[in-house]
Amino acid sequence: MNDENKRVIRQRIDEVAKTLKLPSSPRHPKGRNPHAHLAQVISHACGMSYTQLPDDALPIVMEIIQCCEENPF
Repeated sequence: MNDENKRVIRQRIDEVAKTLKLPSSPRHPKGRNPHAHLAQVISHACGMSYTQLPDDALPIVMEIIQCCEENPF
């Protein structure tokens, strides 16, 4: 992924993480980190970090972030 696309994704992750309310978990007694959660969901869904994905995967990553925003888990 080129630097511009990485920046776009990171900005979107930051926007969503500010308002994302993740359910509490006994594994995270101090609260869950929404930035890490979003990055982990992208990594799990795509099989690699968003920084390692090809540039044409940008729409897919943005869709994953949008889905997480609408359906926090």
